[in-house]
Amino acid sequence: MDVVNAANAVNAVPDSASRAERARRAPKQDRSRATRQRLLEAAVACLAEHGWAGSTVSVVAERAGVSRGAAQHHFPTREDLFTAAVEYVAEERSTALRALFPEGATDRRAVVAALVDLYTGPLFRAALHLWVAASNEEQLRPRVTELEARVGRETHRIAVDLLGADESRPGVRETVQGLLDMSRGLGLANLLTDDGGRRDRVVAQWATLLDESLDRPAP
Repeated sequence: MDVVNAANAVNAVPDSASRAERARRAPKQDRSRATRQRLLEAAVACLAEHGWAGSTVSVVAERAGVSRGAAQHHFPTREDLFTAAVEYVAEERSTALRALFPEGATDRRAVVAALVDLYTGPLFRAALHLWVAASNEEQLRPRVTELEARVGRETHRIAVDLLGADESRPGVRETVQGLLDMSRGLGLANLLTDDGGRRDRVVAQWATLLDESLDRPAP
């Protein structure tokens, strides 16, 4: 019996050690995720406030309250950091839009307003700064182009769902894309001045046009 107990005790050591190791590592993993999150949020804020030229890894690390070495542990290059930041921005934009209408939307004007808000807030401003940088940075351009293409497809799918648009009908896909292009244009205009009054009128008119176009009987 002693032999059996001894054998069981020996066999239990690795399991106990593994549990202890997992317990020790869990807080470290949590800290690592929290650090990464702070870096992404700081990178977004820096891009929105200072643009690409003023958003170095050191500036972002300082804003996030971590060392430059810790920042480079998570993101080895500046391009890695800011493309991850814009991907984070894109995910936040999609999540925020879907969260506005958890049970679907019936008011197209509210959907149009939400899409426009998506392109006139600080998240879009941060993404825009990266676009400008990518236009001049050969190393950055393909990564941002690929990312934005994916973001564009996702935003289009969300818009189609929320608007109840039937893209099998001629012209509907182009109508939805036109709405997104218009929203992006309002976002660009918002960089220079807050023209909320005019924007509200444009939103109202686009909602009316969408109702007429999307609800028109099929020929």
